[in-house]
Amino acid sequence: MHMLAPPAIVRATVALDGRLLSADEPLLSLQREAGGDLGERLAIPQLAAIARLVAHLHVPVARPVVAACDSGDIEMWVRARADDELVQLSVIDWHERTAVTATLDLARREADIASLADGWLWQIDTQLRFQMVMEGAGSEGALPASPPVPGSRFTSYFELHPDAEGDLAILRGFAQRRAFHDQLAGLVGKQGESYRLSGYPMFDLSGQLLGYRGTALPLERAVTAPLVLPKPTVLYPAEFSKRLDRSLRQPLGRIIANADLLGAQGHGELRPDYAGYAGDIATAGRHLMALIDDLADLQAIDRPDFTVIAEEIDLADLGRRAAGLLVVKAQQRDIAVITPAADIVAPAVGEFRRALQILMNLIGNAIRYAPEGSQVRVETGRERERVWIAVLDQGEGVPADSRERVFAKFERLGRNDPGGSGLGLFISRRLARAMGGDIHVDEAPGGGARFTLSLPALG
Repeated sequence: MHMLAPPAIVRATVALDGRLLSADEPLLSLQREAGGDLGERLAIPQLAAIARLVAHLHVPVARPVVAACDSGDIEMWVRARADDELVQLSVIDWHERTAVTATLDLARREADIASLADGWLWQIDTQLRFQMVMEGAGSEGALPASPPVPGSRFTSYFELHPDAEGDLAILRGFAQRRAFHDQLAGLVGKQGESYRLSGYPMFDLSGQLLGYRGTALPLERAVTAPLVLPKPTVLYPAEFSKRLDRSLRQPLGRIIANADLLGAQGHGELRPDYAGYAGDIATAGRHLMALIDDLADLQAIDRPDFTVIAEEIDLADLGRRAAGLLVVKAQQRDIAVITPAADIVAPAVGEFRRALQILMNLIGNAIRYAPEGSQVRVETGRERERVWIAVLDQGEGVPADSRERVFAKFERLGRNDPGGSGLGLFISRRLARAMGGDIHVDEAPGGGARFTLSLPALG
């Protein structure tokens, strides 16, 4: 089965008894390939399991799914919710992985060579503008004293040098939408600083080129011997998320559900201290579940082929949604979350799910670390070609010398409370930069911290 690029969101409706009542064409094709049809039981096992779960619990569920088709696998992110007597499925991030061909093998091998190259990391869009610059793993100190600024042009920073045959590897790669390596370049306006560039293309789910990601290694650090690729260390195997779901998420979910039931004394009255123990178990389980989610996100964003979807989103609406999802947590600490008025809009370009994830993290952190009885404010605005949304608290703030360190992996600035893994801000910034934006922190007016997410403006 070969599917055309699906719409941004693929929808389906399932009855509580498991029958597929309606479906957009990509899902309907998959249903028929699995031996079912409209009006029959949902025959896609992974989606049927989610529909049964939502019908039983009557709570929204969102999770990644991999479904098989005759030409390969389909990766998707599924959101499901119960609505009256129906379950509504919304599938986003639909990505069909076709059977591997020799051509794909060659392209992936070239991309692997480029992604394994040493040096500091850069990312550019299709207009050759820098989107991200950061040190690469094992290449500390390689970042130049004056790195390129996001938004500046690639050719205003690098001066490309042809090889002995007068060829430019990067231009050949761009023309063929292929990976490239061993492109020599100097820094514009600076004599003696030369680099070896490698890069590989990034595509969205419909096959459109999003830009290039690559490395820049100072020539004095480059190895002149023939290139021998080390065997890559696989920190997060391809099956990582599925193994987490099977080995940890499912048993933890049962533990949390049983602990909540005991704490609510659903099986009969308990001693107050036993009910408290059940609450502690449920809290610890949710903390472990959040850590598992962070590890799964870390696995996703560290993959060389990680991309995001470009959608029309409203940051003001997302801020209101994220605050609404965290209202119970805020009430437990007597914190008022003030969001933009209902008539305020902040149209931007990004991925709905990822932008909401970032705001959930920023607002959740503000609620966790702000003083009890204080306020957390969510504000939006626009500055030239950027739309921003800021989360302001009335806490201790972040010291000026720690405002970059707070975005490092596993960094918690000395906190020893059990409230986080030290991955949330690292993941959030990586996601923001993947969407062409960024996150920064400064001091809020009147004290406290202000975390600001900025994304490209719509239109």
